[in-house]
Parts: sequence; structure tokens; C-alpha cells
Amino acid sequence: MIKSSHSLSPLRSHAASGLKGKPVVPGDKSISHRALMLSSQVLGTTHITGLLEGDDVLNTAKALRSLGVKITHNAPGSWTVQGVGIGGLSESDNVLDLGNSGTSTRLLMGLLTPYPFTTFFTGDDSLRSRPMARVMAPLTEMGATFIAREDKKLPLALTGTTDTLPITYRLPVASAQVKSAILLAGLNTRGKTTVIEPEPTRDHTENMLRFLGYVVDSKKMPDGALSISLQGQQTSKPADRTITVSADPSSAAFLVVAALICKNSSLLIENICLNPLRIGLFTTLKEMGANIVFQNERLVAGEKVADIAVISSELKAINVPPERAPSMIDEYPILAVAAAFASGETVMRGLSELRVKESDRLTSIVESLAACGVKAVAKGDDLYVIGGSVKGGATITTHFDHRIAMAFFNPRHGLERTCHHR
Repeated sequence: MIKSSHSLSPLRSHAASGLKGKPVVPGDKSISHRALMLSSQVLGTTHITGLLEGDDVLNTAKALRSLGVKITHNAPGSWTVQGVGIGGLSESDNVLDLGNSGTSTRLLMGLLTPYPFTTFFTGDDSLRSRPMARVMAPLTEMGATFIAREDKKLPLALTGTTDTLPITYRLPVASAQVKSAILLAGLNTRGKTTVIEPEPTRDHTENMLRFLGYVVDSKKMPDGALSISLQGQQTSKPADRTITVSADPSSAAFLVVAALICKNSSLLIENICLNPLRIGLFTTLKEMGANIVFQNERLVAGEKVADIAVISSELKAINVPPERAPSMIDEYPILAVAAAFASGETVMRGLSELRVKESDRLTSIVESLAACGVKAVAKGDDLYVIGGSVKGGATITTHFDHRIAMAFFNPRHGLERTCHHR
């Protein structure tokens, strides 16, 4: 049961088994954000299909409209963006309220850095509690000026400049959002902007830039890091384009794990984005003994896509290495649920990023597993889960974190859950 802020009645899940069929998964959120933003930066009309219409993406669309971009909603998942081109954004009359979306906030900061006006950013309680220093640091090097609360939190004001400087920036912490913000600032900056990432992060921004005709150079460095470079102020010819947003692997993850742990289950989940930097969960589940098969693999809008066939399986515990964390950072709550049904002790390492999500997600996972009778402990940035002792009838407090709610609102045979969304 999930108790929302709009209802006094919590939601309740009941026992289930034998999950069958072809569930439909919504469009990928990361790709949806970038489809809207980057469509605004090319001249001509871009038709987007499969766009996720959740609050986070809608907040991106609302912000871009405030910045002078004409965006039309045609039908469910179908949108049209009239691109204004590099340098074509205009000052917003209003504060940009990005709700709960850290992606919208950080990427728009990059996009707006090369503009000589001031933009105000805010969000909900959760977003205003999250750190922005990591993205503010490189954008300040490029010429942006910030006025922010203590600890570099929202609300804040960003004043850009037409004299942005191209930089070479080595990410101190793996972050696709910081990388993307720098590259988006580099779009309208004379010279070559380079981001060096010691560990690979999601490359949806680079993929979509290339799909839209931009030249982005990526190469391995002698120390094993990856260098991503973009020459600024590349021109694009006006054209009609189509972007198809593939389905979200993070959303599919909940269905995949549900099928694995519910006996006599068999699902085919179609059109899932299988970007190599997003499939850490599926790789991990296969190592745990999951019967997962990728079918009909293909390229869609620069992204690898496939259909996923999954059959209920007996899972075994494994040790998940820290270097895999960037490819599955949002999937650790549902992996923890899978680990609760696996035989043995599963260890997940390098989860520091979970401390600064919508909630302290690492602590929330441990508390939620304990409520279900599962032995789990966080030691530093590592999570230890001993499987095989799950019980029903638990009450879960989600702390307004949707991934905690979805992970523990599961239909495993013989279980019942009550989730308080607070």
C-alpha cells in the first residue's frame, strides 16, 4: 500500500503468481529529456514519438516553452518541437520550476550558460535539498555566475555570458548529468569543449547529438579514461526530423524482477533501450541465474534496442562490483528485492550515489528490507543482503521516492505489502 500526499488511504499490493503477457513500458526518461532539449537546438521541425509524459519530462517541456521554444503535444507520446537553433533561446519571464527533476535542472543549466541573461531555478522540497555544486563548478569555469543558497542548493540564479570559454574538464565523480551539462554549454561555445570521464557514464547525450548530425569525438586515453569532445557552434541545416524514444530499461526492471521471483511467469517486454551503459541490472541478474534473453536487437535514434523475454528463475547471490554502479544506479532498489529472494548473501559495492537521490536511497533500502524480514546492512557505501527470509504483511515508508515504492510494491507469491508514501 502506498500512502500519497493526496490520499489518506495507503495502497496495498496482494500476492500474485504466473505473470504472463506483453506489458507496455513507457518511454525512457533520460532520452525523453534530451529529445526535447536537443530538438530545440536544431533548425526545423522535430517529431518525437514515444516520449515519456511523466512530470519530470513535462517540466522540461514547460521550461523550454518559457525559454521561447514552440512545443506541441499532438497525441499520447507524440510531440513536435520547432527548433530555434544554437543561440536561439530567450530569457524566461518566470522562474523555472523543475519539480522533482534533477536531470532537467542540471542539463538546462548547461544549455543556458552561453546566454547573457539571468535564469532562476527552483523545484520541490526534494530537488531543493539536492546538491548542485558538482555541475556549478565546471559551468563557472566556462563563465556562468551563480547565486545560490548555502551548500549550493536551489533556489538559485544562473547568469550566463556570450563569452563562454571552452574547457577540458575531468569529472571528479562519475555523472552523466554533469557531463551532459558541460557538452550542452559547449554547443554554443567557440572552440572545443572536452569532458574526461574516468568511469563510463550514460552516453545518451552523445548518441542523440550524433543522431541529429553533430560531430562528437570519443576516444580512450592512455590511463583508460574516456575523452568526449565537441566543437562548439556547429551549424545544422533546417530539416524535418523524427526521434523515436525507446522504452525505459529502468521501468522494465521492475517487471523483469517481478517475473523472475513470481513462479510460473513469462513476459515479453518490447522496444527496450539496451544502451550498454544502462544494462548493468540485466547483466547482474543473468549472473544470478536469471532466464533473460534479448530478441530482435536493432538501432533506434542512435540507441541499441531489443525485446526482452524473461522467465521465472531461481536466483543465487553474487558480488556486484563497484564499477558497475553507473550502469544501474537507479536499479539497486529492485536488485535488492531480487537479492532478498536469492540464495546466499549478495554484496553490492560502490553505492555512494544512492545517498543523494530523491531520498537517502541506501538507508531506505535497508529499512524496507528489514520491514520485510530480510537481513540487510549498509557498511560504508556497500550493501549486504542475505536472501531467503522474506515475509509478507510489511509496511514500507517510501520517503516520496518512487523507486523505493515500485521496488517494494511487488507481487511475489505469498506476499502482501503496505507502502506509506511519505
